[in-house]
Amino acid sequence: MEGKGSTLVHIVVIALSLTAFGFAIAAERRRSTGTIVTDHINANTTYCVYDSDIATGYGVGSFLFLLSAQSVLMAVTKCMCFGKPLAPGGSRAWSIIYFSGSWLTFLIAESCVIAGAAKNAYHTKYRDAVYAHNWTCESLRKGVFVAGAFFVVFTMILNVYYYMYFTKATSQAARKAATKAGGNVGMAGYA
Repeated sequence: MEGKGSTLVHIVVIALSLTAFGFAIAAERRRSTGTIVTDHINANTTYCVYDSDIATGYGVGSFLFLLSAQSVLMAVTKCMCFGKPLAPGGSRAWSIIYFSGSWLTFLIAESCVIAGAAKNAYHTKYRDAVYAHNWTCESLRKGVFVAGAFFVVFTMILNVYYYMYFTKATSQAARKAATKAGGNVGMAGYA
């Protein structure tokens, strides 16, 4: 059990990350699509009519849930920079590697879902294209939210390993400090 970490932290981080994943997949499935409609008043003017804009909300939801998962983990571990020292060794090295990797994938995932949400929310209302009949309405490319969802899962995995090795390294440091302090104290009784 030593160095395993809190089960509650694992559950919270995994649940928030999986919720963010679900929102990213839902956003991909509900991306806005537009159709070109000719204006009734001016036949030379066309405009785009878009269907549901719910994917933007799903993208923002994914962003917020992943941000919450990362924030909870960084608050518990004090962002690895503050709090208990890490014992030198393999656990500290893996903790640093997973910490760096989780932040990198977190930033990529957040960029994908928030950029997808922003691009999905952008709609061109009017377009005065009289002679260009083959234009299409702007919409978000397929796969932006899927890329975000992939990096959400990858971030979750790295976060779990980071927390596991972080708690192992901090418990080793505490154990070494306790044995070092206890081993140097020599007391003898007076006769």
